[in-house]
Amino acid sequence: MESSTTFLWKDRKRNIFGLPWTFTTYAFSEDRLFVTSGLLKTVEDEVRLYRILDLTLSKTLLQKIFGIGTITVSSADKTLGEFELKNIKNPNQVKEQLSALVEENRDKKRVTNREYMGDGDIPEEEL
Repeated sequence: MESSTTFLWKDRKRNIFGLPWTFTTYAFSEDRLFVTSGLLKTVEDEVRLYRILDLTLSKTLLQKIFGIGTITVSSADKTLGEFELKNIKNPNQVKEQLSALVEENRDKKRVTNREYMGDGDIPEEEL
């Protein structure tokens, strides 16, 4: 990850016992979310926060016991699409902080997500 970027949060993917013995790191700054993985070949992906559409937090029984959780991120990014921040500490706080930053960035960029409510049928006058 870039050394000139100031990260608001950074963590390492943890094993099922909550220990950070993996080669995947997650971080986010004011405007981007970074996922870096690999030991011999390192791959860094990033997604602009305004491109994130949805966040979902899940915790298995073992994750609850060890104080970790998984955040599923659904984005409009072509390379990442839907991905997970697996086994991170304090997942509730991270999700709330990330959600607030996403909304802030969407407001700054004036990005809207149009959702259609209803039974899925398009009225005839719109056809």
